[in-house]
Amino acid sequence: MSLRDRWLRVYSRGNGRLPKEALIALFIHGCFQVGASMSALFLNLYLWRLTGDLWINGMFNVIVYGVTPFAFALGGWIAKKRDRMVTYRIGVGSIALFFLAVIALKEQVAAYYPVFGLLYGTALGLYWTSYIILQYDVTDAESRGRYMGLNMIVFNTAGLIGPALSGYIIGMFEGLRGYIVTFAAASLMFLTAAVFSTKIRKRDNSHRTFYFKYSQRIMKQDRIWLRALFAFLFLGLFQGIMLFLPNILLYQAVGREDWVGLLTVLFSVFTITMGFVVSRQKDRSHVRAELLISSLFVCAGAGLLLVEVTAWTVIPFMIVFSFFNPLTVNSLTTYYYRRMDFLPLRGHFRIEAIVLREFFLNAGRVLSILFLIVSVDNPASSSLPIVLAIASLLQFGMIALVERRISSAEAQIPRKHAKSPGL
Repeated sequence: MSLRDRWLRVYSRGNGRLPKEALIALFIHGCFQVGASMSALFLNLYLWRLTGDLWINGMFNVIVYGVTPFAFALGGWIAKKRDRMVTYRIGVGSIALFFLAVIALKEQVAAYYPVFGLLYGTALGLYWTSYIILQYDVTDAESRGRYMGLNMIVFNTAGLIGPALSGYIIGMFEGLRGYIVTFAAASLMFLTAAVFSTKIRKRDNSHRTFYFKYSQRIMKQDRIWLRALFAFLFLGLFQGIMLFLPNILLYQAVGREDWVGLLTVLFSVFTITMGFVVSRQKDRSHVRAELLISSLFVCAGAGLLLVEVTAWTVIPFMIVFSFFNPLTVNSLTTYYYRRMDFLPLRGHFRIEAIVLREFFLNAGRVLSILFLIVSVDNPASSSLPIVLAIASLLQFGMIALVERRISSAEAQIPRKHAKSPGL
């Protein structure tokens, strides 16, 4: 029996069996994530090394996450009119072109950071639109929890490889040359993901109408789903800061890019551990309890920074965050996909529902980053740990916005059997 067949057998046994295309989706996302973890991890650090300005780094991310929801809408429209794999390949190609532009302009990137923010946000939006739709399409209610757990493992195993490799490459060269080599290597991984994406079949979809105009009506009709959208807003209020600040904090604490890469590998080990736990968990109905546990620990970790901001507090905080934040994201995402199964239009609103989720999530990200750069001058500011602590406390808002418990009957209904009223 080949290694591939053994892998299929292990991860397809029992309830929640994963179809072949789900495994292909995991593979291509792993390729993408190796490239992304090599490049994106050090993108903010590269900009920080060029400018030393927290405001520029913050505004770059505000632009990225401000434009991303609109790119999601564009990607969703393309997916509906053509196919989600068309959006996928455009997204991967755009990200590769973005980093090739970074390679070409080198130090001039800092002067044109608003343009690069627009390009990067658009590319990310197109990629993630297609991949999130793909996650939903290649799974059903029975297999989705297992898939999300394995996706987390693949995501963070790639996160082990990428940062360690890029940190090593950057350390081999003087100055900023190592960053350029890293971005070039990442572009090759994006190309690999695009090539293997051709293994996923085009979805035969006769319903090509983009139902975004019905969003407000459906929000009024399904209040549970609307509250789930606002839960993602609260998630973004902390996630926005954590998407770019940790690497700057780590660099300030240890002073070396290769150490930042190695520490990121350590953090990924904790995330992978949580991924294994989640992937083996059959009962995912206790959403509130999972969100409460993860939020409590993350808040406690952020509280360490109120004492002082040094390597001895930043590293433990990142360990706690790396272990428990995936539980938050996985629980809330699985819950949201469950709510999508019961939306009107019998599954034909899934792309629009994903686009709307990103508007709420990225609104939270933008608000948190703006609050950070207005309140904090530099990473050494005494206001920084206070802002982080406040943002972590806001995570408790998610708990009040999700249902106390998914009913046992609902938890067992596969997507194809879910009943959904029309408009």
